[in-house]
Amino acid sequence: MNRTCLAVILAAGDSTRMKSSMSKVLHPVAGLPMIGHVMKAVASAGISDVALVLGRDAETVAKAAHTDEVNVRSFIQTQRLGTGHAVLSARDAIAAGFDDILVTYGDAPLVTAASFAAARAELAKGADVVVIGFHTGTPTGYGRLLVENGELIAIREEKDATDEERKVTWCNSGIMAINGRKALEILDKIDNKNVKGEYYLTDLVEIVRRDGGRAVAVDAPEAELAGCNNRAELAVLERLWQERRRHEIMLSGVSMIAPETVFLAYDTQIGQDALIEPNVVFGPGVTVEGGAVIHAFSHLEGAHVSAGATVGPFARLRPGANLAVGSKVGNFCEVKKAEIGEGAKVNHLTYIGDAIVGAHSNIGAGTITCNYDGINKHVTQIGANAFIGSNSSLVAPVSIGDGAYVASGSVVTQDVPADALALGRARQETKPGRATIIRDRALALKAAKKAKD
Repeated sequence: MNRTCLAVILAAGDSTRMKSSMSKVLHPVAGLPMIGHVMKAVASAGISDVALVLGRDAETVAKAAHTDEVNVRSFIQTQRLGTGHAVLSARDAIAAGFDDILVTYGDAPLVTAASFAAARAELAKGADVVVIGFHTGTPTGYGRLLVENGELIAIREEKDATDEERKVTWCNSGIMAINGRKALEILDKIDNKNVKGEYYLTDLVEIVRRDGGRAVAVDAPEAELAGCNNRAELAVLERLWQERRRHEIMLSGVSMIAPETVFLAYDTQIGQDALIEPNVVFGPGVTVEGGAVIHAFSHLEGAHVSAGATVGPFARLRPGANLAVGSKVGNFCEVKKAEIGEGAKVNHLTYIGDAIVGAHSNIGAGTITCNYDGINKHVTQIGANAFIGSNSSLVAPVSIGDGAYVASGSVVTQDVPADALALGRARQETKPGRATIIRDRALALKAAKKAKD
């Protein structure tokens, strides 16, 4: 669209109904603050500039809203005198002379670039005000959009509506686009002659029509326009976001056995022909390439899983875990800040942290890299085609050479050369009959304690 646009994002509310120590718009959906989702939609719509209207936690909200894709200016709304007053807090930005002004909200994380584009398209056709509405089977509590001959004639709040008007199911989302060349002129005509003494943005419809201008409404899906006032509504937003993103990912060629049990982050990327089993949670920063399998009850964050690799079940990949093609991290394993080489296997009940595991190496069950000395982290390097026996402890910094063997139950504190065998355990001794003596002693002690009680 060859038109300039300023998005005014209202994020100054006190958020009292959230009952939270932080601003409502900072609460995350899919791991990203709600204000971050709105900014992503704005950037995707090709909007170049944002006026961020802030109040509570202004500095933190501005930081959460930052993006290199959009020019952002912050404005503080010192008094809460209604939506019209909030928009005019960004007067200096509006006065810059954009073709379009788009007003949206920081707690609307499901809104899409398509809805913004639809509203702006009507401005391009000559409308002065465009309201984004939604149809719902439960309109109670919402302002109704009253339309005649294709034009929006009023937004009627429910308390002011007639019985006939209450039957209208097309409702106001609060998101609005305004002719940028007339924006300040018509915004300045909003008054506060109402019971609450506030300046309502919805008054623009009747102001524009009174001055001979044109107001219209465009439709968007109800779920996309949901806002948030409390924790219960935040959970609804999370559910709606997850449903939408799962659907998109499955249509891209990813299989999910029980999609309703899989939870994605805002930036989760999963390639074609990957399989995601039930009860998998993705934190931020995860990429799963095509053909990989994430088995049930696994948790991934900040990890990269290459093509054909398998994870889990019951595995945890922490930030910095990087699994190469065809590698395996088995059940009840944890990997953190480690490179798992092509075809390498990290088997059950194993912890690999701050490590490099070479191609086609095998890490036996119960193995741990002892990477932390209480102050600093140290690296374990395991070469290609190495074999680490079960229940081994590799005390970093330590290096295991290509093709080396570490005997089961070893504690390795020194480097192991290539193709060497390392045994780091005490020699076994067997004492015939000693178990009977120990058992009899323990039974006698137990009997003595019982008699004393």
